[in-house]
Amino acid sequence: MGDGQAMTTDTVLTAPARSSMVNDPRRWSVVLMLGLIAFVLPTMVDVARENWSTEQGAHGPIVLITGIWLMWTELRRAPLVLQTGSAAITALLLAPLLVIFTIARIAGLIEIEAFTMYASLITIAYSLWGTAPLRRAWFPLFYMLFIFPPPNTLFDMITQPLKIAVSETAVWILGEFGYPIAGSGVTIQIGQYQMLVAAACSGLNSLLSLTALGLFYTYLRHRSEFAYMVLLVCFILPIAILANVVRVLLLLLITYHFGEAAGQGFFHQLAGLTMFTVALLSIFLLDTLAAPVRVWLSARLRRA
Repeated sequence: MGDGQAMTTDTVLTAPARSSMVNDPRRWSVVLMLGLIAFVLPTMVDVARENWSTEQGAHGPIVLITGIWLMWTELRRAPLVLQTGSAAITALLLAPLLVIFTIARIAGLIEIEAFTMYASLITIAYSLWGTAPLRRAWFPLFYMLFIFPPPNTLFDMITQPLKIAVSETAVWILGEFGYPIAGSGVTIQIGQYQMLVAAACSGLNSLLSLTALGLFYTYLRHRSEFAYMVLLVCFILPIAILANVVRVLLLLLITYHFGEAAGQGFFHQLAGLTMFTVALLSIFLLDTLAAPVRVWLSARLRRA
């Protein structure tokens, strides 16, 4: 009897303890966090190795850090009313995303894998906290898409006509200054040198970097003036293309005057740095010159 009573007492004492462990939200938060890390980390390692080490994706770490900072500042501005999202909607969204993610992971399709992983994280966030934080952090969530590599086919479709336009513009400008230059598509002949304007040479691999930096600057400066922010964003792509034209002009002039080795060496990197400088200064200058437009838009919206 004594042993039986001891066993009964022991059972009564440990049941609440087990219940406490199951219902303790802090323990479930730790489990959820560990699960998310295990889900996200392998994909992010692959993205860093395959994309962030290239010119096309060099902006990735910067976008990740600044995006997390933007999200933190947005979510702490005012209290949020949090509520769990619909379980049916969560299942409807999450199930196909996880299937596509698994297939892409097995097949090594890093672009699809990364975007479905990110969409899955957003779906999980909706399930846990509802739509309020997603609406509040809409820009950081969109901005952080630049962390991931774009689909190569889509990127090539977009940049091919831009490469041709950049090449033709550079040929026309130098031709107007009397240089012996001719071009056919993305191939340029200047003097005795022939240059193929690939995405790397034209700087179009940096198009995503320039766009991401332009978006960050525009949102940081004018987040409270949405109409003007959208107007300024519309000029980011033309500015990026203008910066790419400047880079090709510099490479052509360096190659013509100093030889092909100079055009592919230190000055090649200098031309890339010049491109970024031209793009950022152009955005600052446009923002300064468009101040009257910003005032007019603000006044018009207040009257409306």
